Amino acid sequence: MTKLFHRIDSCEVNCAHLDLFRQTRKMSSHVIPPAPEYRFASDNNATVHPVVMEALNQANAAHATAYGDDPWTAQACSAFSDLFGQQVETFMVWNGTGANVLALATMLSPAGAVICSDSAHINVDETGAPERILGAKLIDLPSTGGKITPDQVRSQAHALGVVHHVQPSVLSLTQSSEWGTLYSPTEIANLCDAAHSMGMTVHLDGARIANATAALGGNQEALRSFTIDAGVDVISFGGTKNGIMYGEAVIYLNRDLARSAPFVQKQVTQLPSKVRFISAQFLALLDDDLWLKNAAHANAMATQLFEQTRHLPGVLLDQPPVVNSIFPVLPPEQIESLREWSFFYDWDAHAHQVRWMTAWDTRPADLDHFVSGIRHFIH
Repeated sequence: MTKLFHRIDSCEVNCAHLDLFRQTRKMSSHVIPPAPEYRFASDNNATVHPVVMEALNQANAAHATAYGDDPWTAQACSAFSDLFGQQVETFMVWNGTGANVLALATMLSPAGAVICSDSAHINVDETGAPERILGAKLIDLPSTGGKITPDQVRSQAHALGVVHHVQPSVLSLTQSSEWGTLYSPTEIANLCDAAHSMGMTVHLDGARIANATAALGGNQEALRSFTIDAGVDVISFGGTKNGIMYGEAVIYLNRDLARSAPFVQKQVTQLPSKVRFISAQFLALLDDDLWLKNAAHANAMATQLFEQTRHLPGVLLDQPPVVNSIFPVLPPEQIESLREWSFFYDWDAHAHQVRWMTAWDTRPADLDHFVSGIRHFIH
């Protein structure tokens, strides 16, 4: 009898352990994983590269003449000329919108208009700065994946010489595009040919020009193939999204267009007094191709994020990324929970499409944490 009671007690204990195990397992499936320390909302959110931070510190060692008349700026301008293989004119500015405004202001003719894609940053994300500051109309053409074609540019030729219409004056392209796509060097050359045949000049919004260059070959030749060799006249050359604290550069490959730039730069409030701190950052970025290494890493992390998420239930992805952004479609009722856990932006809210971006400082561990969160919240 004692043995029987003992067997019953053991069974009760074992059953209790089994129930506890089942409950613990069930509860563990609802435990929220830790959020990534470095998020996937934007490469604008990234940290400053340590080499760049050290360059800022070294530039802070003593006084230097203001407004760009300093050794760092002279060296940075020379470094950009070396990068493009010929003498270019370079102006350091505060930010990307300012870079675009300065570039376009020096390129526009009276009554001139800017042709761009409907998804261009100057058209969608700059609060109408070109229209307000420049008093110029943007002719935004419907794009496919952020890209427009030479035929679309030529379709605006009917306005040339007609006093009742704005005059197509500048073609602005974005490389890489807002959709994370790339123009090939041939595509840009054909667009430049179309624009130049209409008496227009060509601006390249290169906020992520490093990512484009890394994807198209990762060297100086790749950069030149879709810029100076293709016929681009002026570039907004990005740095903030690629490891520097603040600042962009406006680079005139067509130096004739830079004649008014020093004066316009001041007029549009893009002349920093302590230019040396922007120049020092670009010097650090260009040294030993750090700008390309940073961009290549960001691109590679986006590819890895794509591979780790493309088969997950509830995540719809199309083509692999070519630069550092992917655009998944997610179940609408689960987007906010994931976003509250680790913030990211909508891309097309009506289609329930969001944007995930990687940066120069994205770490594999952050990818793993983010994917764990996606598995937890999206199903």
